[in-house]
Amino acid sequence: MSGELSGFTVGVTADRRRDELTAMLERRGARVVLAPALRIVPLADDTELRAATRACLDNPPDVLMANTGIGMRGWLEAAEGWGLAEPLRSVLSRAYIVSRGPKARGAIRAAGLHDEWSPASESCDEVIDHLRQRGVRGQLIAMQLHGERQPECTAALEAAGASVLEVPVYRWAAPTDPAPLHRLVDLIAGRLVDAVTFTSAPAVGALLRAAGPSTEAVLDAMRSDVLAACVGPVTAAPLRRHGVPVVAPNRARLGALVRTIVDELPQRAISVKVAGHLLTLRGHAAILDGELRPLAPAPMAVLRALASTPGRVMSRAALLRTLPRGADEHAVEMAVARLRAGLRTPGVVQTVVKRGYRLPVD
Repeated sequence: MSGELSGFTVGVTADRRRDELTAMLERRGARVVLAPALRIVPLADDTELRAATRACLDNPPDVLMANTGIGMRGWLEAAEGWGLAEPLRSVLSRAYIVSRGPKARGAIRAAGLHDEWSPASESCDEVIDHLRQRGVRGQLIAMQLHGERQPECTAALEAAGASVLEVPVYRWAAPTDPAPLHRLVDLIAGRLVDAVTFTSAPAVGALLRAAGPSTEAVLDAMRSDVLAACVGPVTAAPLRRHGVPVVAPNRARLGALVRTIVDELPQRAISVKVAGHLLTLRGHAAILDGELRPLAPAPMAVLRALASTPGRVMSRAALLRTLPRGADEHAVEMAVARLRAGLRTPGVVQTVVKRGYRLPVD
């Protein structure tokens, strides 16, 4: 077997770092379905960003809330293009800087600035609690947005007596080609992927919007058979609100996300001893005595049904219910024949005359 994730299919909804995440998963043997849920549109020439930058220069903020690394870098790069980078850095250097996470902190420090505090949870709520406890009445807070407005955060700070200047550095937009995302929705609803990864909370919302009438089917799948893997707690929050159990690493890093998936998915695999062989079921493959046997969806569905009640006979009618709508009993026989051919080991799938099929467990 070539890797810890061999036989598993993982959906990737990221856009900006999709190649990096895909490569890490494929190196571990996973089959990847790439379906960016959103794309980032930089706003370097946007009049709103330029106006917000001018406002910072005219009325220096007391607090800077840096939310993302890409956003802070983009803001400073845009200011460079306008000839305002040095004045902006000078103004921000005098502010109390809060970075929401390590990427924002890295961008702040790369710019020669110094952040004073960062939340352990990387959540906006913890940042707001910290600022309220510190006292913000009468202060101006420059809030670098991450993709979309944060009205709840702004309202909470204004209620504490602060003025908030929102700095829109980029915005989220729909993918140029929405077809891969709709295909991933169908695969999740049909339980044909084993896991789906999310690297931002807006990507969760975009996938659920794309699901449309299939939203409940997608959520049901992620509540049971499809692992929802999020890069951190902020990303996981929208799914948790829908009652979806989520796995997330302690540190919000792509490498840590992949390690979490490597730890989690193999534990979900079903293993049975059949006719003297060790058989393990993964998403699109079986592992028979350590050898990977990729299988098409219909044979895999039959094998999964048989393994759910090992040793017991399943009728053709019962197995028919595991196949796509419109199939007949002949399709069951074809699926069993293809299953036997794919496993390449006689005796693993046993015919019981006039009754059906079973796995002869040890």
